[in-house]
Amino acid sequence: MAVTTNDLRNGMTLDLPDGLFAVVEFQHVKPGKGGAFVRTKLKNVRTGAVVEKTFRADERVEQAIVDKREMQLLYRDGSDYVFMDVTSYDQLHVSPASLGDASQFVKEGDNAVLQMYAGEIVGVDLPAAVELTVAETEPGVQGDRVSGARKPATLETGLVVQVPLFVNPGERIKVDTRTGEYITRA
Repeated sequence: MAVTTNDLRNGMTLDLPDGLFAVVEFQHVKPGKGGAFVRTKLKNVRTGAVVEKTFRADERVEQAIVDKREMQLLYRDGSDYVFMDVTSYDQLHVSPASLGDASQFVKEGDNAVLQMYAGEIVGVDLPAAVELTVAETEPGVQGDRVSGARKPATLETGLVVQVPLFVNPGERIKVDTRTGEYITRA
């Protein structure tokens, strides 16, 4: 669906020749001389890279309608993840490459919003924090309470995070999905 650059809105997704981009911010500029233009900041939906791009006013661009579907992770089938649409109950096999970093934060039974465009997953929306169980880490030693000291812990999804010394195997912790860092014990 073609729209003009005058119709741009924050959050709108555009299908440009160099990829799929979400509008982060835009500004209409009318200089004293010359034609008006639109200065934009665009985020590549697939890579997350932010670029600045300038369009002429009234230039036509292709709007991409991204379908956001809430899906629940049912189980892993080999290396694939099997998701179920929570409204239609359709099942979808997804490769770890399609999920990107999100694969380190989802476990069976978790919900995630998959962003679909032309039958392809272009992004995954996760909650700001998830609860995961510590699969293995060095056990905490009584009296070992050095302020701010950290140790590596492997979580149930395979993600390795730095945790405080008092966290033990089998405990549930909260992890920030944006940074991949330990927040607190659950």
